[in-house]
Amino acid sequence: MKPGCYTALITPFTQAGELDQEGLEQLISFQIENGITGILAAGTTGESPTFKWKEHDLVIARVAQLAKGKCLRIAGVGSNNTNETLEAAGHAAKEAVDALLLVDPYYNGPSSLEIRKEYYEVVAGAYPDVNIIPYIIPGRTGAQMLPQDLAILAKNFPNISCVKEATGNLENMKLTRKYCGNNFKIFSGDDALVYDIMADPEIKACGAISVMANIAPKFLTQMISLLNQGDTDGAMKIQTALKPLLDLVVVTTQEESEFGPVSCRARNPLPLKTMMQLLGMPGGPCRRPLGKMTQKGFHVLLDAVKSVQADNPEIFEPIASFFNVDIGDRLNNLKFQKDLWYNY
Repeated sequence: MKPGCYTALITPFTQAGELDQEGLEQLISFQIENGITGILAAGTTGESPTFKWKEHDLVIARVAQLAKGKCLRIAGVGSNNTNETLEAAGHAAKEAVDALLLVDPYYNGPSSLEIRKEYYEVVAGAYPDVNIIPYIIPGRTGAQMLPQDLAILAKNFPNISCVKEATGNLENMKLTRKYCGNNFKIFSGDDALVYDIMADPEIKACGAISVMANIAPKFLTQMISLLNQGDTDGAMKIQTALKPLLDLVVVTTQEESEFGPVSCRARNPLPLKTMMQLLGMPGGPCRRPLGKMTQKGFHVLLDAVKSVQADNPEIFEPIASFFNVDIGDRLNNLKFQKDLWYNY
């Protein structure tokens, strides 16, 4: 996989909760038109845990077909069942994708050793001609393959040469670089840390698999390109413009219930898809059990988006142009906010 920016693509649904195939095709075209390095289909941001298998294969196939020769294609095929992952990997491999993304097995709680031997080694050995990208995100999975086992994989399997790092732990990333060597590629899985871990000489990440690239593919791609060229000042200007958006991947608010205060955490992709609906992009609602943001959370999001539009309107210009929408009207007309939140 080459350095750069890869979008963890959302999956657009209709209001009835069905796959919006026309919207999916529009989103793929939008990413390509704005110079994205690659697209990840059927990842967590794409709500793959809610897919029927037929939908899973279809989304990967459409991305593989429409983006062929235009950007790289990654298929999310990880699960907490190695045999299921092997089957999904087989479907994706038939579509000639450029890489398979495997999240650490969730819920079961395997050790790092088990994750390596009973999961990654099995899939990497079964598909030696396809790039395998381990996805390390213990906050989602409750398990983690450690840098030591990742280094063993990288040593023994030529098709494992990079990682999506979403631990949020800089020391873990430094160990990955130390054990895996300078040629191993680290991609950030946390939008808020992209600049920091690419600029850190002990980590030297080379790009990101990004959530907010759904909204701003052009500028995230530019920022990552500048960082890879060593232009930290130029990259920081874009980072500063994008920061209000990068902080919206998760939105946490304190809410009042009839039994007292509660913390309410709107996790990815809920804030992102709420924003995309607000801006007039294909997206639609999330699938249950994800629902809506609270009104307070929505206004945190709205204020951040308005600040970006006021200070750096160029960020949303590609959306306005491609989807033929008036961003100012979308952000200030109350009719576009209808049904985007609920009260606690």
